[in-house]
Amino acid sequence: MDEMMFCYQCEQAANCTACTGKAGVCGKSAETADAQDKLTGALIGFATLLLDIGRPIQPPQALLLTEGLFTTITNVDFDPQTVAQLTDKVWKAKQEAFVSASPAPAPVSDYDMQKLWQEPDPDRKSLCSFVLFGLRGMAAYSYHARVLGYTDGEIDLFFCTALRAIAQERDKDKLFQLVEDTGRMAYRVMAELDKANTGAFGDPEPVEVSLTIEKGPFIVISGHDLYDAKCLLEQTEGKGINVYTHSEMLPAHGYPELKKRFPHLKGNFGTAWQNQQREFEDIPAPVLFTTNCIMPLRPSYADRVSCPLSIPPARTLPCWITPSSSW
Repeated sequence: MDEMMFCYQCEQAANCTACTGKAGVCGKSAETADAQDKLTGALIGFATLLLDIGRPIQPPQALLLTEGLFTTITNVDFDPQTVAQLTDKVWKAKQEAFVSASPAPAPVSDYDMQKLWQEPDPDRKSLCSFVLFGLRGMAAYSYHARVLGYTDGEIDLFFCTALRAIAQERDKDKLFQLVEDTGRMAYRVMAELDKANTGAFGDPEPVEVSLTIEKGPFIVISGHDLYDAKCLLEQTEGKGINVYTHSEMLPAHGYPELKKRFPHLKGNFGTAWQNQQREFEDIPAPVLFTTNCIMPLRPSYADRVSCPLSIPPARTLPCWITPSSSW
């Protein structure tokens, strides 16, 4: 394969085929794409080893699997160094699982993702890719539920089983069944996240959301993580700082435990995620990205962006920001 990268996991893929040059349409560099491939290969090796050991998947192991898959979603992490650091964590966890196993399992190598991208059978390539991209999306939902204290051992086991199949399964009928199973499990993950969100923040209700930005300091929060939104609202409560949602965080206004408890959750800033580079131009406020839907930053606002994962040159901070006196 002569391409500098290969990525076709999202609807932005170049020519509706794949991004293969120095960078993807989303802004991801070829270096980051390579780092994400290595991370995915490490996760497949880790999941395979855990299944070979035959013990229940432990919570820290499940969290690492979901965090790793989550990191490889489009518009989540543009920094190859932080992706590589997460790969190191996977290797360390894999080694710890290996040395503690009894009886000792056979060593398991990382999976080479080029085997999938160069798979000569287009049906197998399509089926395995479908499963992989489904797992990545499921991992995001599972991660959000997990931080709210909701876990499901069968979902954790399915992540491992499906990841191993991507590397090992050749029977296309079984892979087609795995695609169907992935869909059913994705529905189960979404139900788990709904239970987590409504359990923590109440049943969402229709509300009117203001689009007016009031005078005074404010913070914009984007992404999907309602727990991070709650943290930000708690830490800005009573400080004269208003909070405005952006893009995918808009539904936060419908949850009673957020809307009614925090009157400084004032409204929504901007429109859809793909317009952020224009809408954040010279924005006089910090922006907190909680999860995916972040785009490469422009210099006019890069110094005011924070996110839990990483995109240069954003600050990777916990869920808090102290606005400067000029905002």
